[in-house]
Amino acid sequence: MGNWIINHGLTSFILVVWMGINIFLFVWFYLLYDLGDDYYYTRHLLGSALAWARAPAAVLNFNCMLILLPVCRNLLSLLRGSFMCCGRTMRKQLDKNISFHKLVAYMIALMTAVHLIAHLLNVEWYNNSRRGGYDNLSMALSNLEDTENTTYLNPIRKTDVDAQQTPTYFVFTTIAGLTGIIITLALILIITSSMEVIRRSYFEVFWYTHHLFVIFFIGLVIHGTGFIVRGQRTTIPPYNYTLCKDRIEEWGQIPQCPLPQFEGGPAQTWRWVIGPMILYLCERLLRFIRYMQTVQYRKIVMHPSKVLELQLVRDGFKMDVGQYIFLNCPAISPLEWHPFTMTSAPEEDFFSVHIRSAGDWTDRLIDIMQHLPEGAQGPKMGVDGPFGTASEDVFDYEVSMLVGAGIGITPFASILKSIWYKFKTSNPKLRTRKIYFYWLCRETHAFEWFADLLQVLEREMEERGMGDFLTYKLYLTGWDQSHATHACVHFDEETDVVTGLKQKTHYGRPVWDKEFEEVRKENPSSVVGTFLCGPVVLGKVLEKKCAKFSDVDPRKTRFYFNKENF
Repeated sequence: MGNWIINHGLTSFILVVWMGINIFLFVWFYLLYDLGDDYYYTRHLLGSALAWARAPAAVLNFNCMLILLPVCRNLLSLLRGSFMCCGRTMRKQLDKNISFHKLVAYMIALMTAVHLIAHLLNVEWYNNSRRGGYDNLSMALSNLEDTENTTYLNPIRKTDVDAQQTPTYFVFTTIAGLTGIIITLALILIITSSMEVIRRSYFEVFWYTHHLFVIFFIGLVIHGTGFIVRGQRTTIPPYNYTLCKDRIEEWGQIPQCPLPQFEGGPAQTWRWVIGPMILYLCERLLRFIRYMQTVQYRKIVMHPSKVLELQLVRDGFKMDVGQYIFLNCPAISPLEWHPFTMTSAPEEDFFSVHIRSAGDWTDRLIDIMQHLPEGAQGPKMGVDGPFGTASEDVFDYEVSMLVGAGIGITPFASILKSIWYKFKTSNPKLRTRKIYFYWLCRETHAFEWFADLLQVLEREMEERGMGDFLTYKLYLTGWDQSHATHACVHFDEETDVVTGLKQKTHYGRPVWDKEFEEVRKENPSSVVGTFLCGPVVLGKVLEKKCAKFSDVDPRKTRFYFNKENF
């Protein structure tokens, strides 16, 4: 329980606060419209659907204010740098930005559905009241100020349209109705294209459709100016609806019951979203400035398994281990930006990325690079970043477990390179005294591009008498019988047949209970940071193991889970 509180306590507290604000806003505005005197006559026409429409609108305003903040990457990087003086737990919250972004989006989708259904009912009841389908009071309220649109209550003003077509006509001819349709359609497209299957297989569809958020926010700001929901004006003396609701014929005839006056409330949404919209515009402006900066190619290398290595140089570029950048290649698409973790170390005079063939954009980039004349510069490349990740904290732990799956090795390449440079310069600030490195791959060729770095590290550690500093285990999760036979024949050789390293490749998947138990025994009183760059399923397994093998006694071994998020 103590380990859970340390790992998830602050996250849970933030979620409880967020949910508490949502509940408070919903209840507050529900009661305001369900019990407020200013909306007595409006409730008479609409019933409880009035409160069910307005309460979700308040929650929508709050969440639309939040939805852009988690994707302001430069703002998050600035905050991460500001939190370096704080504990790791505080910084870890910034690594959950995409998860929070999704959570807020789910709330927006839910509240939109409730708001939409309630307003569809409202339009139907407005229409019925206008046609005299209810009592005399409803009819009288609907007929107020037919000639001058100043103090009316029922927004359906035309009666020369067929009764069955009136709701449709009203929706498509009013500001609130038309913008409501536009932002609802935009939201549906944004959410459906964000599904995992679309995002993984058709990233371009996800990317372009997601930018409908511009239309969504413009429509959202305009939507509230339709003034569909109207309340009674405050008058002196106050209007006594208890006396006047049963004396319709005397409205305007006696001083006690003047004609009721109504007005739409001021548009509120822009007040909620203007701040985040300005921040996001600054974010895009900074991205454009970076895009205009010249990026030069230092080296272009094609590795096995269709892995492309780009070594790039840009003036003023500074990075930390495990950080990532966004790349844009106008020759492929002027609008698409794709994230890649850097594999270079901060000590190097360039920054590099390794790009695996994983879709149309990466395939086209690899094809362009393969057909370049030898020694030629590649196409114009825009670079946005670098941006912070959980891997930045790797050197804050005495012991680190690094787990990468497939191309997920990239942040750890940067870390291991940086360690190598730190040992070469005998950096006294290196706090880490032990690293366990696990790499899971399906194909033998996937090991080739990274094996050279491991070989250099292996030799360096042995020469310095620190062979125990780095323990690495490579796991081949896919093989055939011929490969297994070949490995058995050469089992007694000093180096591995797959990687050429002294550490032999394991076949199958790690037994994580055994690995965690071994780390705990070798480090009986250490704080162990577990870092993953890989699939969600593996992340859930490792997170459970961190909780299982952490000791209750804070003086003994404790595991803290960290995962890369894009």
